[in-house]
Amino acid sequence: MLTLPIEFNSLMMVFAPLFSWRGGQHAQVLTVGAILAPGQRTVAATLRVMGLSHSRHFQNYHRVLNRAVWSSRHASRLLLLLLVQVLAPSGPLVLGLDDTLERRRGARIKAKGIYRDPVRSSHSHFVKASGLRWLCLMLLVPIPWAGRVWALPFLTVLAPSERYHQERGQPHKKLTDWARQMLLQVRRWCPKRALVVVADSSFAALELLWSVVCLPQPLCLITRLRLDAALYQPAPPRTPGTKGAPRKKGARLPTLAQVLINPQTQWTKLKVSDWYGEGEREVECSSDTAVWYHTGLAPVPLRWVLVRDPLDKFRPQALLCTDLTVAPGPILAWFVLRWRLEVTFEEVRAHLGVETQRQWSDLAIARTTPALLGLFSVVTLLAHGLAAEEGLPMRQAAWYQKAWPTFADALARVRWYLWGQAHFSMSHSQTEMVKIPRTLFDRFTDTLCYAA
Repeated sequence: MLTLPIEFNSLMMVFAPLFSWRGGQHAQVLTVGAILAPGQRTVAATLRVMGLSHSRHFQNYHRVLNRAVWSSRHASRLLLLLLVQVLAPSGPLVLGLDDTLERRRGARIKAKGIYRDPVRSSHSHFVKASGLRWLCLMLLVPIPWAGRVWALPFLTVLAPSERYHQERGQPHKKLTDWARQMLLQVRRWCPKRALVVVADSSFAALELLWSVVCLPQPLCLITRLRLDAALYQPAPPRTPGTKGAPRKKGARLPTLAQVLINPQTQWTKLKVSDWYGEGEREVECSSDTAVWYHTGLAPVPLRWVLVRDPLDKFRPQALLCTDLTVAPGPILAWFVLRWRLEVTFEEVRAHLGVETQRQWSDLAIARTTPALLGLFSVVTLLAHGLAAEEGLPMRQAAWYQKAWPTFADALARVRWYLWGQAHFSMSHSQTEMVKIPRTLFDRFTDTLCYAA
């Protein structure tokens, strides 16, 4: 049986309701092994680093991923509520939504497809790659000891290709359909918190925007907006005795491309504190409210923000926000945080072994990548507790001086802590866990994990 340090054991107890007693022990071994293992994050690699390379019952650890009965969605809920309680106890919750490609090949990987590779492609060069497409929802929250906002994954779903559904005679579920389900699920998990979601132009779809606007507690969704979008004034009030269906829109407004070149457009200078990691940046913006409408779809009221650079270093762009009461400043500040999602995707590939898995079972594939992405958040929580007590040392180089710790430093600190604990050992004869004092994670377990 695995005896863990106090902080780590308290955190793992949050997820104890997901597994049986024996399955929970195997899941603990895989979790600790995934943190300590360098290189590939296969089950065999985690067992080697945990000293179990000669275990005759190695198949039991594979069964945690490909056969055991537990809910990844329930694990996502527990992780989100834990992140909120520890790192974002008040204020609006800012979430980032984006998709990523896991490059995988193999005849037994059924859900794979051919997609545009966003890392290797550019505006002038198109690269296709075979792999699995994942849609990930992350909590954007400032990390005090890191000096910046981090994107912490908590909910990841597999979005199979259209060919996958055609071969099985199933209706294809688009990326925006998956996004709608994920956002509605988070709304149920956090019914009393204001939610702000930032996404790229792939999610600027009227069906998705309408689904989050018509909720009893609407979400604030911020995405890019086409410069040629058909914008209208709100529908005029309906007078008594008017025949026919109510109007959905008013008079047509100029497109944002026309507003951009109109000399009468009023521009306001706005300073953004952290412009994609480049520090403070001054931009010019113009904003107003309108109704976005397309024939056959429900009209969506929105606030648009047109942004241009006085130094002409980037092309003018437009943003939309489904909350008409939000000012352009917060809209722009929230949207630039979306870049942190790309940083997290790169970190999990470089340090947590995403794309090195070798499972071919459908259930194991659907569980492993979300688990590795969630491990990024688990490591951040552990490092957050260690940094509050002893600080977080940074690895420096003569050619690169870091002002703030990175995820590599956080992972190294957690690894050092796990290896340095005297009671971190494997004991198959031990039948009882060490008595753990009550910590923040224990109180969270008592109040949340065993609730219906």
